[in-house]
Order: sequence, then structure tokens, then C-alpha cells
Amino acid sequence: MSAKPDPSSETTCPSAPSEAETANQLPKLTPAEFRAYNRLAEHMDYFHAHFRSTWDQLYTACCNNKRPSGVSIRQFLNMGSEFISHLNTHHSIEEQYVFPMLASKMPEFRRGVHLLNQHKEIHKGMDRLEEFLEACRTGERELRLQEMKSVLDSFGKVLWEHLDDEVRTLGAENMRRYWTLEEMKRLRM
Repeated sequence: MSAKPDPSSETTCPSAPSEAETANQLPKLTPAEFRAYNRLAEHMDYFHAHFRSTWDQLYTACCNNKRPSGVSIRQFLNMGSEFISHLNTHHSIEEQYVFPMLASKMPEFRRGVHLLNQHKEIHKGMDRLEEFLEACRTGERELRLQEMKSVLDSFGKVLWEHLDDEVRTLGAENMRRYWTLEEMKRLRM
């Protein structure tokens, strides 16, 4: 029979330091070190800027209830389909190659964690958008921009949060917590 431990004699386990506490404990990065550690974030943000730009064009058209000047219905539908295709390809590459490599040291990129859960939510919306665009393309339904806006609204918030979260997670101060400069040179994206 075991005795209940005396609470006055218990020691508490230290909690893991927060990102801010870790950054304060680490030496200040030189500009060259910052660039090396921030390289993946900058690379990711380059792709994300394209997604943001295309989203803005689609969403602005829906909000204004008017396609961009000089853009036919067919071109507009293709713009939406290309957005889905490019984002799907981007996520596939991340999930098959980039995330597993990063997950070897970074819990943020492991299955069942925030970034991959965001992918799942985004893909639900992308599937709805793809169905909507295809129905418009085949003539099953008429292109109504207010309806398309509702579809975009179903996943826009999580998409924009995800674009920011990924870049922030790949930022220099977070990357230096897990990787050495030599390892950073070998990381490919």
C-alpha cells in the first residue's frame, strides 16, 4: 500500500520556456545568421503572396458583385480553378516533403497538430469552391458572385491564418530553437 505524497515535499517540474523566453536566452543573431534562419520563411511567404493576391482578386470581385475589368466569365472561373490547383499542389508538397522533414525536430509540423489541421479545414472549403466553379463551368448553375463569396467565406479566415502561421513558424527566432546554422543550410524547400 503506497502512502499519499506530502504536498509540502513535492517539487514542481519546470515548464518549457515560451518562444519569447527562449529568444531572450539565446544570443542575438547577426544579420547573416538572421537571413540564414529566416530563409524558409521568406521562401514560403513568396508563395503565400501569390495565393493572397489571387484570393484578393476573386474575393474583391465577389464583394463588388463584378468580375475584374476585361476578365471573361470563363477566365474568372479558370482563375478560381487555378487558385485551387496551385494551393492543392503547394499543400501536397508541404505534406509529403517539407513538413515531414521539419517534423523531425519541430512539433508544429507533426500530424494532428495545428498547421496540418488547418490544411484539412482549408481543403474542405477548396472542395466546395471547386464544385461550385465546375457547376458554373458546365452550365449546371449560373455564376452568382454573392454565392461564390459565401463559399470563399467558409474557409477564408482559416486560410489567411494558416498563411501567416506557417511563415511565422518558419521565422528565424523559431527556427533557431530547433536547427543549427549548418542544418539550416541543408534544409531544402
